[in-house]
Amino acid sequence: MTVRPISVKLVVQVLRGVAQVDFMPSAVCGLFFVAALFAAGWQYGLYGLLGSAVATAAGYGLRLRRDAVETGLTGYNGCLVALGCAVFLGPGHLATVVVAVLGAVVSVVVTAGLGALLEGRGLPALTAPFCLVATAVTVAAPGFRRLWPADAGPAALPVAASGGTGLGWDQFWRGFFANVGQVFFLPQWYVGLLFLAGLFAASRLAGLMACVGSATALLTARVFGAPAEAVEQGLLGYCGVLVALALCGVFVAPDGWSAAYAVLGAAAATVLTPALGAVTAPFGGHAFTWPFVLTTLLFLAAVPAIPRLRRI
Repeated sequence: MTVRPISVKLVVQVLRGVAQVDFMPSAVCGLFFVAALFAAGWQYGLYGLLGSAVATAAGYGLRLRRDAVETGLTGYNGCLVALGCAVFLGPGHLATVVVAVLGAVVSVVVTAGLGALLEGRGLPALTAPFCLVATAVTVAAPGFRRLWPADAGPAALPVAASGGTGLGWDQFWRGFFANVGQVFFLPQWYVGLLFLAGLFAASRLAGLMACVGSATALLTARVFGAPAEAVEQGLLGYCGVLVALALCGVFVAPDGWSAAYAVLGAAAATVLTPALGAVTAPFGGHAFTWPFVLTTLLFLAAVPAIPRLRRI
């Protein structure tokens, strides 16, 4: 057998870490995702790769389960942490790089800790490690001048939704792709299109369920009168995409019943997103992927009690 150079193996594992943000242990999918990040801005591409690489290296350094490291399960939270630092704190500061690296390492420890707590209940950690680290960073950031610019001003208190609710066709299709891109905090429709292409390259079912989740989120937001601008930017629909992926094909066996269950979960996560945004408004209003985490964990916990559904 021909042994591939260790550098190639590590590159594959880092790419898998990026792809595992959407549950895909595929380096090809990771390539699409990295291309999408660079399409949004070269800094975002570098931060995403940095976070996954640091978290993967930390997984090896801490001697975590080798199969988990190799399939990217230690890298995806680090990828999100680093990318979140770039998006919410600004990518051009040395302090942001330092926090991104430290946060990526901490996310690995938190992932291991949550895994140990949830393993007995058969529940995954999902992106909860990222959410915990990112929430801590954004809450702490205003206390550090190198992280929070003096002219950024105080965070706002919750306010009622404003703006028109009429959703034109252009806003609808842009919002459809933006929902996929906002999983990585990026609102550009063409970035979401690249992410969706990566999902289809890894799994047609995953690509289809991402579409179902995005469409469900759009319709839910439209029915309840969400501001059209927020819908167009994908600010309400990204958790619906992740929930749909999780509940049909990733953690629950795919069939008609789980597809319907995924639609219900995606709608619930869409409603929960502005609620958590209001709760977190005093420190920036960043719901991150908490709506996805809470909805998915509750829906997965209910699966054993529902005879129509079967865990994978």
